[in-house]
Formats: sequence, structure tokens, C-alpha cells
Amino acid sequence: MLDQFFRLAVALAIGLLVGLERGWREREEPAGSRTAGLRTFGIFGLLGGVFAILTTALDAPVIFAAGFLGVASLFGLFQFREAGHDGNFSVTGVMAGLGVFGLGGLAVIGDYRIATAGGAALAAVLASREILHTSLRRLRWIELRSALVLAVMTTIILPILPNRTIDPWGGMNPREIWFFTVLIATISFAGYVAVRVLGATRGLLVSALAGALASSTAVTVALARMAKGAPQVRPLVGAAALAGMVSILRVLVVVALLRVEILAIVAVPALCAAAVLGATGLALLLRSSSARQPQELLRNPFEVRALLVFAALFALVSTASAALVDRFGGSSLPATSALSGMFDVDVAVLSAVRLDAAEVGLPTIGTAILIALAANALGRMSLAVLAGPVRFWLPLLAATLAAVAAGAAGLVLSAPL
Repeated sequence: MLDQFFRLAVALAIGLLVGLERGWREREEPAGSRTAGLRTFGIFGLLGGVFAILTTALDAPVIFAAGFLGVASLFGLFQFREAGHDGNFSVTGVMAGLGVFGLGGLAVIGDYRIATAGGAALAAVLASREILHTSLRRLRWIELRSALVLAVMTTIILPILPNRTIDPWGGMNPREIWFFTVLIATISFAGYVAVRVLGATRGLLVSALAGALASSTAVTVALARMAKGAPQVRPLVGAAALAGMVSILRVLVVVALLRVEILAIVAVPALCAAAVLGATGLALLLRSSSARQPQELLRNPFEVRALLVFAALFALVSTASAALVDRFGGSSLPATSALSGMFDVDVAVLSAVRLDAAEVGLPTIGTAILIALAANALGRMSLAVLAGPVRFWLPLLAATLAAVAAGAAGLVLSAPL
């Protein structure tokens, strides 16, 4: 009995929460001019719970279905009249009411925690109308297409790929390779959308930080090219240093998501290097008040061709790493990571992370990740030397060497731990 009282209270609370958002949005309207507000949505949630109890007590699912249809018909009729009076074509209110009714029923006969989370999510979506609409207006078709590509990659392609290795050395697992490809592209796409939504007018700081989520190498090369005609290169060097910091932090996030136990090995040296790059970048940016506004520093990371190239490179490196480890043991992994890390740190890190710790050893995998980070920094510097003037890459080289030294010191200090 007490459990039913509690669940009915949860159903009522869900309705009141959604009704609070609906009522606040129309709080300036005169009384009686709204179809549903705080009290009505609370009743919707309570009704959902009551009909769920009756359905369970009488063992007749048709009762809940009849209640749902009755609420939908009655509420829809009043919303239709209100829409005709106000010239409004939105159906959001009706869907919100039906959602509250369904969540109220779920709170009583299902998992009330899921119902509570669903009610909070529903209220949050309703309350974020302006943010969502503004973001939608700023996004272009290429971003929307990328979201569709992500949906196809995760819901159609990923499930049908074989979840087993298809090479003699156990390095190429099609589903694993595709999953990691989607994961990296999603993280990168988050940075791309951040730039599109926030806009490049926020300066080098936002563009460099968000752009590095897609590719710190691309950001560094773009900044190096800008430095050729810039009267002041200090803020550009600072932005490049910050991009390197983000690249390190992104690798730590990937490691934490996939093999959290390796963080104990790589976290301290990686964070020491990131701290040096971050402090250097902020100091250079803050000391420069006239930073030139950047152009777009990154491309859409969900381009199909780029994804296929990444997946192919990842498969090649993974297979080569597994073959070398099988032939020469774990001692060959650092060399493989150094070579692949110069071109793409994500490929090197993912290839190392997915290896069998029992065969290679966690310390070797952690060392390979750190070597890949250092090699990637060297690769970025090589491209910066080729693309930019000396006054750009020389201070960036100093910051990079200082970061590598700090990482090495952090590795030595954390070794006893």
C-alpha cells in the first residue's frame, strides 16, 4: 500500500514538473486562456498512475489504453480549439501531455526511476526550445547530414559487422575498428559543432580549443599559415599550444572510456605536458590584446572519405601492431606507436589500447601511448616548420620541448606509484 502511495506521488510529481515549465512559459496569459498548465499536467501524471493501478488490479491492459485514448482525444480537442483561436500550429503541448500520462503509468507499474528520469528529460527538452531552435538555425545541411551519417554508422553498419578477428594475429576486428572510428569521429564532431554554434567571433581561444577536438595538427598548420601575414604571431603560437593541450586531454578521455586502468600509467606525465602547453598558450594569448580573428580552423570530421581513410589506417596499424607483437613480443609496440603517432595519434592510441594486457603488459601499453603523444607533437612541429615562419614555429618548438620535458619528469616521478 505504501509503495503505491509513493509511486502515485512520483507520477504526480512528474506531471507537476512538466506543468511548471508549461505554466511558466505562459504565465503572462490571463487565467482560463490556456488549455493546460501546472495543475492540468499534474492531473495528467496522476491519471496515468491511477489507470495503471486499475489495469494491474483488473488484469485488463485495455483499461490503460482506453484512458490514454480518452486523455488524448479530450486534450487534443481543447488544444485544437485553442490553436484555432490563437493561430498556433504547435502540437508540442499535446505530446507533452501524453508523455506525462505515459510516464505516470510507468512510475506505478514499471521502474519509477526510469519514469522520473524521463520526466526530467521531458521537462528539460521543453525548456530548451530557444536554445535548440537557435542552434538549429546556425547549423548547416552538412552538419545535419553528418548526424544522419553517424546514425547509419552506429545503428545499421556497426551491428552487422563481425565481432571477431579475421587475421592470423588477432589484430583486425571489423566491429571494434568501426566502433573506435565512430567514437573518435563523434568526439571530433562535438568540437566542430561547438565552433558552428558558438561562432568564430569568440576568437582564437574558442576556435583553437574546439578545433583541436577535431584535429590539433590541422589547427597548428592553419595557424602557421596565418602567421605568414600576421603582424603579431604571439597569439597564434598560444593558440597552437592550447591545441596541443587539447589533443593530450582528448587522448586521456579516450583512454578513460576504453581502458581506465591505463590512466594510472599515463595520467601524470600526460597532464604535466598538457599543463605546460596550457599555461604557455594562455600566457601568450592574454599578453596579446589584438589577436587576429581566425578563419574556420577545421573541417567537418564526419566526411565519409575521411572516415574510411581513418578506418583503413586504423585497421592497417592494428594488424601490423598485432603481427609485430606476435613475432617480436611487446617490445615492438613502442616503435609501432611512434611511427603511427607521427601521422595520427588516435590511430596509435587506439591500436595500443585494444591489445591484450596479459600478453603485452599494461606498462608497455601505457609507454606506447606516451610515445605516440610525443611522436604526434614532433609531427605537428615538422608541419609547422614547413608551413609557417620561424617567428611562429621557434617559440612553439620551445613550448613543445618544455612540455615533453615536463611529461618525462612526470613519468619519472610517478614511476614509484
